[in-house]
Formats: sequence, C-alpha cells, structure tokens
Amino acid sequence: MELKEICILGGSGFVGSAIVAKLDAMGYSVKVLTRRSETAKHLLLLPNVEVVECNVFDHQSLYKALSGAHAVINLIGILHQNRHNTFDAMHHRFPLQLAKICLELGIPRLLHMSSLRAGKLAPSVYLRSKCAGEAALWELLGTSKLSKLNLTVFKPSVIFGRGDSFINLFASLIKISPVIMLAKPQAKFQPIWVEDVATCFAVSLETSSTYGQTYELAGPKVYTFRELILDIMRVLGKKRPIIGLNNWLSYLQAGLLELMPVQIMSRDNVRSMEVDSISSSSFPAVFGIEPTSLEAVMPEYLLNANTRGAYDRYRSVAAR
Repeated sequence: MELKEICILGGSGFVGSAIVAKLDAMGYSVKVLTRRSETAKHLLLLPNVEVVECNVFDHQSLYKALSGAHAVINLIGILHQNRHNTFDAMHHRFPLQLAKICLELGIPRLLHMSSLRAGKLAPSVYLRSKCAGEAALWELLGTSKLSKLNLTVFKPSVIFGRGDSFINLFASLIKISPVIMLAKPQAKFQPIWVEDVATCFAVSLETSSTYGQTYELAGPKVYTFRELILDIMRVLGKKRPIIGLNNWLSYLQAGLLELMPVQIMSRDNVRSMEVDSISSSSFPAVFGIEPTSLEAVMPEYLLNANTRGAYDRYRSVAAR
C-alpha cells in the first residue's frame, strides 16, 4: 500500500522536527499532532505539513486525528517525570493505547521511539518504562492475529544536533561556570546525529524488511561523559576544570538539581547512566547510511546556535 499521510506524535520537538522536514522533502503529507500549535510554528514553513492541535491523551480526539493516516510515528517521551506526567503513563500505557487505536482504524504502519539499553532490569525507572512500552506493543500485536499493523521500534543512544538538549545544555554550562562538577564522568555514550535518526525513520516507512524489527541507533564513536565535555570545551575554545563526582556525590548533585524550577538532571537520570548507552551491534545496513561523527557536526551548530539559524534551516527546506 502506498503511504501518503504520515501522522507524527511529538513532531514539534527536536527529533520530531528533523523527521517532519525529511518526510516533507520526500513528498509525504505530514500531520503533526501537538497540544499547542505555537510549539510547532516553525514547521508551518514546510509546504506539505499540517499542524493540528490535539490532546493525544484523549481517546476520542486522538482517534479523530489519526483517521485517514497511512502511518503513525510515536516520538512522545519525557526525561523527567512528575505527578502529572509519569514515565509509565507516557512510555508504557500511551503507546499501547495508540497501537489499539491504529488497529481499530486499520492503520498499516507504526514506528515507535524507545531508548538504547531499555530493559526490564534496567537501573532507572525511565529505561524500565521504555522497555515496558516495547513489550506491551509486541504483546498486543502478537495476540492480534488478524492485525496488519506493522511495527518498527528504534532505540537510539544520545541524539545530537542543532537544538538538542544534551550537548547544548553542557555548552551553556561551560560558558557560565568556572568549574564543571560532573556526575558519572566515566558513563559511556555513543551519540547519533539527529539527521541520521530522521533518515532511518524515513527509510523504514518504505522498507518492508524493517517490519517487525527493533533497531539500535548509535554513532560511529563511543565517548565517556568526561570526553564529551572536553570535546565541547575544545569546540567552544574554553578551558574549565572538570571535577568528576563519585556515585554518592553524583546522586547528591542530582537530588539538589531536582529542586530547581527547571529540571536539568534527576537521580533517575543518574541511574540511567549506570548502564553504558552504547550499541551491542553495528549500525543497521538496511538504512543505507554511515552514521555521522559528532566532530563533523558539533562545531557548526555550537558556534552558530541561534533562533535565526534554525528558522533559516526550515526556510531552505521549504524553498521559501
């Protein structure tokens, strides 16, 4: 069946915006569901994109918004939970509800974003909830014998690129802090470029061999947390002492940061770093790309990071 309309949940965020732009350029009709259209105004520059205000947690609203879609991409996720938005609700129960609606509507394709190293016995609630969401989806589709909903799950490491909330966060801290107090300095990451992630999602839509598969997405190089910070400093031309915190101090720092109005780290984040965010396999050949290195991309967006730059990117894609 030829795919035409792609409905994206979480499409106004960092990763979602890259996927939306990629699909728009490929000629798809892309519907972005968002609670507030203001958060997706940058996507209105793209000619094939429709932004629809929708409370995706309301069954009737979501059912109506998904009607007519040929494929659904679920990118909804949180890094910090609170009493209103819990990991279980966002990463486990919601994907299951979404899949059930897709089945009811006869939507043939669902792409789901999970996380590298998600596991039933993972140390953090975040990673366990991501695993629970995956398991619920596979169980549902395994028991729906007449189902024609083809699922693909993606499990990326840290995703970097213009507008990311990881590299940019620490770049900001380096600029204003005389010393960097670093939790879990030996934690390992295998960062992947957001445009490579977007390519994998786009290719998967048109590649039947990806149906029923789970893919780990990671870049070409493994870094310790300390090495990442040193690389950011090098790009910025800054030198700051790095004080690596032991486990006890890492959790103490995170606990104090949880008290801030804007949360940048939690104790659950520290627990996530107890397992290295690195892939157990080579980059999936089915997507036909070699993942881009951090060093090739980071200087451009760290040294030219501004709102106008992001706006111009979407203008160029939209040819306006």
